[in-house]
Amino acid sequence: MALTGECSEATVGTFRLRAVTDSVHEKIGARLRYIRQRNRLSQRALAKRAGVVNSTISLIESGQTNPSVGALKRILDVIPISLAEFFSLEEEDREQIFFKSKDLTEIGKGGISFLQVGNGTVGRAMQILKETYTPGSDTGKVNLVHDGEEGGVIISGRLEVTVDDQRRILGPGDAYYFSSRRPHRFRCIGGEPCELVSACTPPSF
Repeated sequence: MALTGECSEATVGTFRLRAVTDSVHEKIGARLRYIRQRNRLSQRALAKRAGVVNSTISLIESGQTNPSVGALKRILDVIPISLAEFFSLEEEDREQIFFKSKDLTEIGKGGISFLQVGNGTVGRAMQILKETYTPGSDTGKVNLVHDGEEGGVIISGRLEVTVDDQRRILGPGDAYYFSSRRPHRFRCIGGEPCELVSACTPPSF
């Protein structure tokens, strides 16, 4: 029984060590991927610059292998970033990719809610909004005109969309897409709010 207990404890210890090791590998891989993408390098391009085989970068980033300090330094030198900078990177320094509903930024006013994906539009090529119009609300009597293109899909309710001399009332599942240089206006029709998801490139506000 004692021998069995010792074996069990040793086995548990091995599993714990493997879990810790895997976690370290994944963190190094995730940081390398972030640094590589931030510098707009493909895995193949980084491998070529560092003088390693193409699969090396992929294996590191996926956490399947842990590079030696020397190997990691050679890879980072061609980016370039020092080992100290690499290991001091904070999680919050990474570009945010996923957003909870509470993370969306309200930029609307009055009877129209514009929940923006992301904290700002500086340096971004596209703006994504979850829009909600209260019954009777609209974007104003003066038609909107700005550079770019925009499109959206109605989730619920009905939305009157006017573009130049064309006017349509769209319902759930209907969509629109047009050049934003064409005068346009949006108005909620009916007694229930209208919800939609829209995209605009470049950001309009």
